[in-house]
Amino acid sequence: MANWFECKIRYDKMMENGVVKKVNEPYLVDALSFTEAEARITEEQTPFISGEFSVSAVKRTKISEIFWDDTADKWWLVKVAFITIDEKTAAEKKTSTLILTAANDLKGAYDNFMEGMKGTMADFEIQSIVETPIMDVYKAKLGGNSAE
Repeated sequence: MANWFECKIRYDKMMENGVVKKVNEPYLVDALSFTEAEARITEEQTPFISGEFSVSAVKRTKISEIFWDDTADKWWLVKVAFITIDEKTAAEKKTSTLILTAANDLKGAYDNFMEGMKGTMADFEIQSIVETPIMDVYKAKLGGNSAE
């Protein structure tokens, strides 16, 4: 199971209008520890950032699963409640889970989420779908290659 860490990178970015602006951008990294997450984000971002940058924050997330779409350029966080029935009391119980999905727009996020949930036997309801500021997501590297 993946351990997703949100890592924030602070650096000077050249904006479209030519102005250099200090930015703090979030990325998601699959890592075993905070130390590995910081090392991975540094390794992944070094080729893309000219000049100095720093890892300004690393925090563990509660994302349980990610639904990928290589054609998408945005990440959406779906809060979904799985519904179970307590057999003793017959009471309905909802357990919330966070799932990240890639999509270009809200409808795409919904469609990609529903596609990812195909075959799920459990009843569920979507509580929210929110666009995230996450710039990119890096899977675990196994044996030197990215895990696909």
